[in-house]
Amino acid sequence: MKRLLILSLVFVAVMAAAQSREGGITPQMLQEIQKQNAPSASDRALRNALAANAIDNLAKNKDNAGALDTYFSVETKKQSITDQKSSGRCWMFSGLNVIRANFAKRTDSLAVTYSQDYLFFWDQLEKANMMLQGVIETAKKPMDDQRVQFFFHHPVSDGGNFCGVADLAEKYGLVPYEVCPETFSANSTSKMSQLIKSKLREQGLELRRMVNDGKKAKNIERRKTQMLSEIYHMLVITLGEPVREFTYAFKNKDGKAITAPKTYTPQSFYQETVGGPINDTFIMVMNDPRRPYHKTYEVDYARHSQDGHNWKYLNLPMDEIEALAIASLKDGRKLYSSYDVGKQLDRKRGFADTQNFDYGSLFGTNFNMTKAERISTFDSGSTHAMTLTAVDIDEQGNALKWKVENSWGGDWGQKGCLIMTDRWFREYMFRLVVNKKYVSEQLQREFEQKPTMLSPEDPLFQVDE
Repeated sequence: MKRLLILSLVFVAVMAAAQSREGGITPQMLQEIQKQNAPSASDRALRNALAANAIDNLAKNKDNAGALDTYFSVETKKQSITDQKSSGRCWMFSGLNVIRANFAKRTDSLAVTYSQDYLFFWDQLEKANMMLQGVIETAKKPMDDQRVQFFFHHPVSDGGNFCGVADLAEKYGLVPYEVCPETFSANSTSKMSQLIKSKLREQGLELRRMVNDGKKAKNIERRKTQMLSEIYHMLVITLGEPVREFTYAFKNKDGKAITAPKTYTPQSFYQETVGGPINDTFIMVMNDPRRPYHKTYEVDYARHSQDGHNWKYLNLPMDEIEALAIASLKDGRKLYSSYDVGKQLDRKRGFADTQNFDYGSLFGTNFNMTKAERISTFDSGSTHAMTLTAVDIDEQGNALKWKVENSWGGDWGQKGCLIMTDRWFREYMFRLVVNKKYVSEQLQREFEQKPTMLSPEDPLFQVDE
């Protein structure tokens, strides 16, 4: 009995010590919290409403829910809407949409839709090689090293950016959608991606052991090639064997064949429809208010292949980014652009505005962070790429609203498009890819500055999905 009493006292003492650790919620603190949250009649009504309704349904600002103005004073030619389905390939859909729009603009009558499945195959193989090569180069570092963890945490992904589209298309060419249509795993990538990641992690561990056991570099390279052959086989099973030659006849915008069938390779089809290199024809600009403007930055490992281009951008204020976008759209040229699309988005209407939802009134608080503060705290960042197609401007040339071509199918939003107010655009738009034709010599010189290298762990540099 005495021993039981002693053990009980020790247990109470230990628990008291744990509860008195600095920074914990004490009984007094909890009492104060509960005192400040005595339920009111309106709180009870909101709690009952939220028990059976989505937060967005109750936070929707009825004053902002009127009919949408769908007129745009500057609009590029419409093209068919694509659908990335259950995949994170928005960057590829947007990039290829820009390239096919350029082809249609140049030919005026011909139209083509590129195969996303084909380019995605090479994207995944190149990312697998980059992961395994990164593991080899960091093999001497401990497993808990930040860069080692980066490779094992993110062996491959669906996401990316326009630089990847440019590098992959130049290296492997392009093919029409009809030649290489989507497979189930292209449309729904989760299981395929999970299995490839698991295999790459297993392979990565073996390569680390080979390096640390002092194996010759040529033997390590030979083993890496064998490993990539396994990944290639997995991709063939899920995405199909990449086509090497095909016959194709171009169609007009109504889908009628108007050229004689011709035999192509992916590379010759790329030359026929793109006409030359994509790299060095554009600059990427970004709005990152945390950092000085008119400076150039590069994100380490933000590329799709070992021999590809890192994501490099010129940081500009929104006024200058908007001027570049307007100049391009006025000339009928669509642009790759990316956003934090989940913020203040009315999905049913395909409408983004900072006043769509009043979360503050619903919860009796305020959400007042600036764009820079949201980025710094991981509350906001670029998550989704879309093709910028239109702008509505006032008599002074200032933007009122914008429209993008999305890749969520033609039944979504505004016939597959999203309309956004300029105030939303300024808060949640992050990067834009613009042809150098619309960029001043001064900005082009600034883009050629030696960039500051940034870590891929930076809160803003998520890939577009």
